[in-house]
This record gives sequence, C-alpha cells and structure tokens, in this order.
Amino acid sequence: MSNSNSRGTFVWHELMTTDPEAASGFYGRVVGWKSEAWGQDSSYTLFTAKSGAVAGYMTLPEEAKAMGAPPHWLSYIGTPDVDQTASEAERLGGRVLRAPDDIPGTGRFAVLQDPYGALFGIYASATESGVPDMPSLGEFSWHELATDDVDAVFEFYRELFGWLKTTAMDMGPELGVYQMFGRGGAPLGGIYRRPPSMPAPSHWMPYALVPDSKRAAETIRGLGGQIINGPMEVPGGDWIAMGIDPQGVAFAVHSLKQEAEVAPAEPAVSKAPVKKAAKKAVKKAAKKKKVAKKPTKKAAKKPVRKAAKKVARKKAVRKKVTRKKPARRKSAKKDARKPARRKAARRAAAKKKARRPARGKARSARRGRAKKGK
Repeated sequence: MSNSNSRGTFVWHELMTTDPEAASGFYGRVVGWKSEAWGQDSSYTLFTAKSGAVAGYMTLPEEAKAMGAPPHWLSYIGTPDVDQTASEAERLGGRVLRAPDDIPGTGRFAVLQDPYGALFGIYASATESGVPDMPSLGEFSWHELATDDVDAVFEFYRELFGWLKTTAMDMGPELGVYQMFGRGGAPLGGIYRRPPSMPAPSHWMPYALVPDSKRAAETIRGLGGQIINGPMEVPGGDWIAMGIDPQGVAFAVHSLKQEAEVAPAEPAVSKAPVKKAAKKAVKKAAKKKKVAKKPTKKAAKKPVRKAAKKVARKKAVRKKVTRKKPARRKSAKKDARKPARRKAARRAAAKKKARRPARGKARSARRGRAKKGK
C-alpha cells in the first residue's frame, strides 16, 4: 500500500462542516463544484470538478467537537507509508490525532498535528497514480501555512515529506519572510509567521483555483460569507482572496494572471497565416490611403470650380456691358447734338438782338421826322 509518486504532494481535501447541504450550495456557486454522493458511505459527499473528484465533505464528527475542533478544511499530504510517517511525526514533536486506519478499497489515512498546532492529514492510495504538475480549474492550486516559527516548522515537514525551499520574499516586520516550498518542481505553497493580530491558531489554508478571484469574492459576500483579505494581486500577476464561509470555515480562492495580459508566443507553424494576415493588413492600409486621397482631390477641385464660376460670371458681366455699348453711343450722339442746338439757339438770339437796335433806330428816326413835321 504505497505510492511513492505522491509523497509530499497535497492529494485530498476534506471539509468538516455543521451544515453539509448549505456548504454544497455555497461552494457550488463560489468555486463551481458539483456534489456527488460517495457510494461507500452515504454520510460522505464528494465535490467534483471537470477533472473529477477534488474534495469531500461531511458533518463535523462528535469526537472532533469534543476535542474543541471548529468547522474546518483538512488538507491531506501524500506518503508511501502512513504508519511510518505518523511515527516519524511523533518523534519530531507532532501529535497523532487519529491513528492510521484503512478506507476499504481506497487507501489508508491518519490525522496529525504539527509541533505548532496546525492540523493536516496523511494519505496513501491503494493504487499507483500520477501527480499532475499544474492544477486545473476547480482543483486546489496553493497551500499556505500560518505558524509561529517558520524555520522550525519547515524542518518538521522537510523530514516527513522531503520538501525543499524554493523562493522567499520579505513581507515586512509583522509577517516576516514568506517561504515557498516544493518537491523540486513548481512550488506547492508557502509558510509565513502568524501575526499577533490573527485570532485563529496555526493552520493550513487551501486555495481553490477559480476563473476570477474578484468575482468569487463578490459571490462570497452575496451568499453570506466574509472576505478577510483581498481580493489582491500577488507577485507574478495572479489574484487571491481569503474568506470565511457562512458556517465559519476559512478558505481561499486563487486565479491566474489574465491571458490578455500575457504576450502570446509565436509558433513556427503559424508563419504562413501570419504572412497572409500581413498581406491583408497591407492591402487594407493601401485602400485606406486611396480613400484618404479622394477627399483631398475633391477638396482641391472645389476651389478650382469656385474660381471657374467667378470667371464665368465676370465674362457674362463683360458681355452684358459690351451689348449695352451701342446704347451708350446713342446717348453720346444725343449729347453731341445738344451743343449744336445750343449754338443755333445762340445765333438766333444774336440775330434777334441785332435786329432790335435796327428797329430801335427806325423808331427813333420816325419819331424825329414826326417832330419836324409838326
């Protein structure tokens, strides 16, 4: 009963809740899971995604309540030998809360507690199975441990599961260094120091992969849950949000960096389509240039047409003027005749004047003669 491929990976997740029916509806809306009854136990129900079963949920057992356990998510880490790992955990300062036990036809499991109080499960599958490198939507993509001693607790898990430190980043004086870990490939999660302001004890927080963390956070609020952190962008461009479901269980969602923000790589096979697309783009640009030139030609023709119309109007006016010239000539002749008439009138007046003195002389001669006769 061993599966060496899954050692140190998170292989299963379990929700212990006070209201399984409400939890089914809540996580179905937030993450997109569907609920499916487990054939071996009617009290246990599966959460399924497109890839298959990803988690299970059940009513919080009475023995767990008696131990003071609140509703919670429990993450299981794979191991080739459950009994040996449980013994090793006790040797390293941990506790065995539920002794190793078999699940008929499925595998073997146990529930442990690390030296600083965080709960986790261990599991060995009855069948050999591969471990996917990258999680898909609806699966758990990240696991985060809030603890009181990052370095010491990492050594505990390193000896149990062979984890390796990957990258780390400083999160400030309150949270300290955020230490990521893995098995040599992609990181599996991170460990950070639990701040004094955090009311919850040391614990593991699983992140479910969703299409959009911001929308998931809105859904959580809309269904009566709470958002305790986020939504926020994390280094690398991914988004996360931490919440609490209506039954008081802490959990988190994670979404990858949007595809639109990532520049797509150019495959060698797609050169021909790219050339065709480039030619089409050139043709479109050429057409646009032609279309752009037409208005300029029209715009250039407009002033020319206006100028031509002005010239035509001037010519028409000149023609009218030339037609009226004969009328002006007639008036000129009339004007020429006027001084001739005036001269004739003056001559007649002069003759009359010339006659008047002669007539006066004749009259005066007659008067003289009449006086002499007297």
